[in-house]
Amino acid sequence: MNNLKILKSTEVFVKKTLENAEKGHDWWHIQRVINLAKQISEKEGGDNFIIELAALLHDISDAKFNGGDEEAGERITLEFLKKNNVDNAVVEKVVEIIANVSYKGGFAKEKPQSIEFKIVQDADRLDSTGAIGIARTFLYSGFKNREMYNPNIKPMKYKSASDYHKSDAPSINHFYEKLLLLKDLMNTKTARQIAEERHKFMLQFLEQFFKEWNV
Repeated sequence: MNNLKILKSTEVFVKKTLENAEKGHDWWHIQRVINLAKQISEKEGGDNFIIELAALLHDISDAKFNGGDEEAGERITLEFLKKNNVDNAVVEKVVEIIANVSYKGGFAKEKPQSIEFKIVQDADRLDSTGAIGIARTFLYSGFKNREMYNPNIKPMKYKSASDYHKSDAPSINHFYEKLLLLKDLMNTKTARQIAEERHKFMLQFLEQFFKEWNV
């Protein structure tokens, strides 16, 4: 099976798998991450086939929705790629990306140094910032029936990835616990440039939010 057919087969598989997913982590999120990854790779380089394949599969099993199983995505990805006779070297690189791409509350293991990993992680993180990041935050909080804001519950620093995943903090806290931290965690120059504008927009949103909250 050539690369184009593998990508098409993977797209069909991902769409089917995510058809009932929480809508902040659905196919449209995957498509945005692919587009961002392509935009970054145009300037940063990397193997486009590995980048697109990993972007397609990066959220195939998010720990937030599978009882906190951090390795489910790796297993599903490995099984799917092997079934489709993808080259072993490609499988190894894609699985490595899937295993390490998640934020994990800032408790991720030592991350891979490949440009493909850096690009896919940056693309995924960029989709958690700016207007889209704001929309996804409140969409997920609604899905979890969390408070929008509670001035009595302060943002916190978690002790582990497990604690981070178990958190039921209000939506606004998520900005301080993750979203506003992402700008300085980008791996590539291109992603850092994109993140600047999105970061400023989130700060503007928060300023307006608190202005209206405290009216």
